[in-house]
Amino acid sequence: MAHNTRNTGTTNTGTTNTGTTNTGTTSNIEYSISQLSKEFEVTTRTIRHYEDMGLLNPARRGQTRVYSPADRTRLRLILRGKRLGLSLEDSRDIIEMYEPGKTNIDQLKKLIDAIQLQRIKLNQQLDDISKLIKDLNRAEADCIEALKTSGKLTEHNK
Repeated sequence: MAHNTRNTGTTNTGTTNTGTTNTGTTSNIEYSISQLSKEFEVTTRTIRHYEDMGLLNPARRGQTRVYSPADRTRLRLILRGKRLGLSLEDSRDIIEMYEPGKTNIDQLKKLIDAIQLQRIKLNQQLDDISKLIKDLNRAEADCIEALKTSGKLTEHNK
């Protein structure tokens, strides 16, 4: 992922903003790892892990990581994929399919496929949980019945 050259200047939000407004000139906003960590409620270690996996590629200023709006968007998409149950590899594949200015139909189809697979998996888990609850209820009822017939059931055991 390409990174813009950044100048300095701090805005009131703590992000670095250079350039001017949307009048045809460039505006560069930067985020620190701690800013992104707070915004997305993840640890800095998590963000560094995504960087180690090649999911994020922030610019560096010495030892300091400098994240662009594109890095912020990638992090948001990674975390959305995680919430949807996608693997980090699936998220990477889908994110990397994005082509600015294109319809990105293949990317959207791949995301739909991943969502459908996750839905199938979750529905199977729901079925499994439902069966397990029925088994637990049946086992509990059998135990209560056994206690009743043995005369050992008390109010405390009900």
